[in-house]
Amino acid sequence: MQIQQFYDKGLAHASYAVRCGRQVAIIDPARDPQPYYDFADEHEADIVAVIETHLHADFVSSHLEIAQETEATIYCSELLGARYPHKTFDDGDRISLGTVELHAINTPGHSPDSISILLLDELAQSRAVFTGDALFVGDVGRPDLREDEAVGGHQRQELAAQLYRSTRNKLMTLPGTTRVYPAHGPGSLCGKTTSTDLDSTIARELKTNYALQPMSQEEFVKVLLEDQPFVPKYFGHNVQLNRQGVPGFEDSIRAVPHPGSNAALEPGVLIIDTRPAAQFRAGHLPGALNLQDGGKFETWLGSIIGPAEPFYLLSDSQIGLDAVVRKAAKIGYEGNIKGALLAPLVLPNTSPAVDVAQVRQHPEAFTIVDIRNRAEAKTPVFENALLIPLPELRERAHEIPTDKPVLIHCASGYRSAAGASIVQQALPGVDVLDLGEAIAEFQGQEVH
Repeated sequence: MQIQQFYDKGLAHASYAVRCGRQVAIIDPARDPQPYYDFADEHEADIVAVIETHLHADFVSSHLEIAQETEATIYCSELLGARYPHKTFDDGDRISLGTVELHAINTPGHSPDSISILLLDELAQSRAVFTGDALFVGDVGRPDLREDEAVGGHQRQELAAQLYRSTRNKLMTLPGTTRVYPAHGPGSLCGKTTSTDLDSTIARELKTNYALQPMSQEEFVKVLLEDQPFVPKYFGHNVQLNRQGVPGFEDSIRAVPHPGSNAALEPGVLIIDTRPAAQFRAGHLPGALNLQDGGKFETWLGSIIGPAEPFYLLSDSQIGLDAVVRKAAKIGYEGNIKGALLAPLVLPNTSPAVDVAQVRQHPEAFTIVDIRNRAEAKTPVFENALLIPLPELRERAHEIPTDKPVLIHCASGYRSAAGASIVQQALPGVDVLDLGEAIAEFQGQEVH
């Protein structure tokens, strides 16, 4: 028996292949199914089952594509409301995989349809539990992603109470040696304090996970709901896509239009320039937003751009362009791309450079906008800075006073590049400056 973890750092997403003999079950697959096909081929095995622990909000799953390609059966909770061929997989249900068994455990709380999957070996001993978003290493899944009526209208307090019972009555009762394999790692927006470790044991979690410590249900609900991160715009959209299943990954990539770099762009359509900030400042198209390709590109794309908004994608190389198109597809945004193209040679607009010394000596000469998250901003960098977290900036840029140059800062420079371009688009004619990586010179001290 073999357990293989596949980890996508960009989305902090972990998926799994469980192999016993020549049979493989895939758990919570990512949008691109090729790694799972390669794993099965390498071991001369067949994918016979695809299991979804819940309706994922933060990525689009390839469960339907894998089932259509391999004739594997999709398993998920009856509560999921799947609109594709499947078998229900709830408390008491089991799948035989060679000489081992996979048992369903309903563990609602992160979502009402969440299940965990218990792996029992040939001696019926608990070996591992795949917890989806119910239990992470050092955390549990957030319960506030299903409140919108479009995704169920489930109140966060109600789901948090369910998660309390799921952890106490089911997961925490498993043998301490049981390995814990969650669907997410550090940086995931499906939790708030996830450990850097990508797997654990029940015993370790009982000892170190804040959410599993002795407390009442009321205390658990209060602690869990405190300081949850923002909810990206695309999360609800992905829940709906995963309920119905999506077309094949490579077919969807090939369908993205690729006009030439000198093609006329449709007026009024967003332009997402994915080049490095320095290149963007040196020259860019009017109104373009600078969302740099990087480790969290897809998360920020889906946090700043709504799921119904069309956009153009620009890059400085064909390799880079292919990469950002594929990242957009991981969150189901490939159909929003009006065109993917290389940046034109002539880029008329430039952005001014910031005079760091002037900012240090006369911060009062600027309208300073802090675009960090609220939890980060509890430790201010500049006195009287206006806090508008980046995911809210497009909707709230009009709140920024324009009687002084506007200075944008975040925690490291990545977000401020995007923020400065958003404000410049929203407030044409205003001097907008990106403090960028120079923010490091000011951190650790509040500037007055």
